[in-house]
Amino acid sequence: YRDLHTFELQAPTRLIEWARGNRVCVAGYGQSDGNEILQLIPPPTLLTEETQGLCPERDFKVECGGFSERPVYSLKYVPDTSLLVTSGPPDSSLQVWQVSAEDSDVIKSVSTVTTENGTGQSWAKIAIISARASWVLHGSRLNRVQITEVESRKNVYTAASRGSEELSGLAFLDCNTLLLCCATGRLCLADIRQPQSLMDAMSVPSAPCSEQWCMGTRHGAQGLEPVARLSSRGLLTLTDLRKISEFLALAKARVPSPGSGAEFLCVSWAPALKGYLAISGFDGTVHVYDTQSWDNSGREAEPIFVHKGHAFGGAGGSGDPPLVTVHTWHLQKPRTLLSAASDGSLHVWDWVQPCGKC
Repeated sequence: YRDLHTFELQAPTRLIEWARGNRVCVAGYGQSDGNEILQLIPPPTLLTEETQGLCPERDFKVECGGFSERPVYSLKYVPDTSLLVTSGPPDSSLQVWQVSAEDSDVIKSVSTVTTENGTGQSWAKIAIISARASWVLHGSRLNRVQITEVESRKNVYTAASRGSEELSGLAFLDCNTLLLCCATGRLCLADIRQPQSLMDAMSVPSAPCSEQWCMGTRHGAQGLEPVARLSSRGLLTLTDLRKISEFLALAKARVPSPGSGAEFLCVSWAPALKGYLAISGFDGTVHVYDTQSWDNSGREAEPIFVHKGHAFGGAGGSGDPPLVTVHTWHLQKPRTLLSAASDGSLHVWDWVQPCGKC
């Protein structure tokens, strides 16, 4: 490691979101009332783009917080505002939160976005864009996807689909184009200017019906990077949406056998390193891969770095070894990642680049 910071939260968290001022938002996912939503001030070394060396302050500080009566399974910061949007069981509604002003340390609930026939549906996956207004893309199933203007709660768009497959993720490709990923791995493209259109992008390699998938997207200097998909068996696919009839690359991650569920699967592209991605959700580790040499052979890929800090942190609340529930990349520091685990540990780490690599 080049650097490693740790912070112990009061409860397990399954999400990390960057907010304005380089703040970090986290939230709990327990089933009891009073799940915390916190905004943290990172250590000073993470607030500057350049590495500062030794620093006396190496801890996170709680800046403000609040409590949610329901588990928080997804959280997104609304750019250029002081609002957060969250979702979680028992239905597909959204909760909108106001991050406190400087003279207060409270994050308070301000409104709820309910969805038609949302009762009985699984929790909604969400994505945010602010190109025109503050829009939230949300939905739990393929036929329940819509866009809502956050502050007015006005419905902007509803996707047309006869399918009712469960969604594992969704994203704005631009202000008009949406990408939806089903839990089966199926990708669908939608254009909000054509509400009745919904186009399949590409299926996945032949796999057991029980296999679950998630996706990761990123906009680079040359536009949209390939879409990465990760399965509960550790299969990784890269797809160029301009050539949807073929895989750009196919590889197998070096991960343990899948467990009973895949709710914490996470794959993400590095925002400041071309071709690098990270995966987690199988055990107490986070794997980093350089995909630039991958082909479509499907052979096992060698990670360039494995973060094992959570695995050695102790047992989770159930007595089982900690499981990494989420990770995310630092927005400016190329090799810095944040990760959280089921034992409440929050880690920030920066690995040393192997010799011979850029």
